[in-house]
Amino acid sequence: MSSELARLFEAARAARDRAYAPYSAFQVGSALRDEHDRVHAGCNVENAAYPVGTCAEAGAIAAMVATGGRAIREILVLGPGPGLVTPCGACRQRIREFASPDVLVHVADFDGIRASFTLGTLLPDSFGPENLVHDA
Repeated sequence: MSSELARLFEAARAARDRAYAPYSAFQVGSALRDEHDRVHAGCNVENAAYPVGTCAEAGAIAAMVATGGRAIREILVLGPGPGLVTPCGACRQRIREFASPDVLVHVADFDGIRASFTLGTLLPDSFGPENLVHDA
């Protein structure tokens, strides 16, 4: 694992440990690297009024935006279980708002990286910010 990926892994693991998941007990952490090589992390936060909770990826993106970041260069999602914990559909679109289709999305569990995908693989033929650019 590269040092950059190790930074994301450790940040996601630390965030996951702070997740608020009293209903599902399914704690997820996410970390991303922005255009300034800063790492931002988030965790899932559940709410008794389903579906008002927040995904870990959304938290990491919000942390990036709050510090002035505007581009995701790489993102990692860490979750438990035998299946891959890939971003949900809404988070794939959230990631797409700040990332190009060639950005890597890494999926991990406690033992390390299980799979890596491009965002374009997870969200093919996506609708992004460039679709809304108008000619003046």
